[in-house]
Amino acid sequence: MADAACAASIPMLKSRYIMIGGFLGAGKTTTMLRLAELLTGRGLRVGLITNDQASGLVDTVLARQRDVAVQEIAGGCFCCRFSSLIEAARHLTDSTRPDIFLAEPVGSCTDLVATVALPLQQIYGDQFIVAPFTVLVDPVRARRAFGMEEGRSFPEHVLYIYHKQLEEAEYIVINKTDTVSAEELAALRAELGRRYPQATIHAMSARTSEAVATLLDILMAAESAPSRVMDVDYALYGEGEAMLGWLNGAAGLSGDEFDGNALLLDLAGRIRRNLEAAGAEIAHLKMVISPAGEPYELAACNLVRGDGAPELSHTLTDPLDEATLLINCRAAGEPELLRDAVRTALAKTAGQFQATLTAGPLEYFKPGQPNPEHRVTTVSAA
Repeated sequence: MADAACAASIPMLKSRYIMIGGFLGAGKTTTMLRLAELLTGRGLRVGLITNDQASGLVDTVLARQRDVAVQEIAGGCFCCRFSSLIEAARHLTDSTRPDIFLAEPVGSCTDLVATVALPLQQIYGDQFIVAPFTVLVDPVRARRAFGMEEGRSFPEHVLYIYHKQLEEAEYIVINKTDTVSAEELAALRAELGRRYPQATIHAMSARTSEAVATLLDILMAAESAPSRVMDVDYALYGEGEAMLGWLNGAAGLSGDEFDGNALLLDLAGRIRRNLEAAGAEIAHLKMVISPAGEPYELAACNLVRGDGAPELSHTLTDPLDEATLLINCRAAGEPELLRDAVRTALAKTAGQFQATLTAGPLEYFKPGQPNPEHRVTTVSAA
């Protein structure tokens, strides 16, 4: 009955629903913002739905900074918060009437075709055209997961989720092509095709915009039509999620004209070293820092591997004297390790930049056992 009530509240106007999955650090947010920019340039209205296990998302801040209409769903993945997904669509429809919904699920979730895409088609098919389910991969992370190169990776239970994400994809997109050689890219494309023959393979770089428009053309022209619903061991899936620590936190910083860009890079480096010393592998660390009261001016930093280097995707042009900091950290390790690593790093970085640190809200936990609201077990015959 709740589903029917939500459906009745959405105007009878079909919007295209584009959901792009992928493991933590694959570049989903950058891709979503590139797609939003292209769609807006084509005269289409866009609504972005971000998703996390907790509130206080860097992704939401970055979307608002780009003036993209956004709704944030916290407390679980789309599959477990399906009603909230429909409610978020309703709010966006009431405010901006999007032609296109871009939806970014939690990076540690899978089984999204059976629990989100197919229910949207079957229950809300009169409101949404569902684009093919697309999964992004970071080429370095993928090559390590497939044993194609040496380097830090995740426990087997976490890799179970990683492989399941790719198994259900209709399109697999190798992102960050600017970070690998042509030979490495060709070998990865071949390996993905061998392992996941159900998917069409595309390659692009969201950071440089190379081939992003081609992906958008695909997602705008086609409709999701999976050939089957994959089997998922939810006990194993839940164990994999429970191996990941989650931290969302905020803080205030004040001082005499400190460099916000340099501060983020210093902080990311300290968090990385602390987690490495504790034996925790980073899945994704995201941070933004903004002048107090000016959320549209910001610097943003990303780190997607424990042996990687932090990178700035947005920079500030002027020094700061008072700022707000937002931290999202996901790593394979106990949540308390993340808490201690972040707190220690924050204190030392603040001291390094002679800034006064004011602690804000801090959440750290393991994701709960996934329990989808709906799960379609068969696909309709073509």
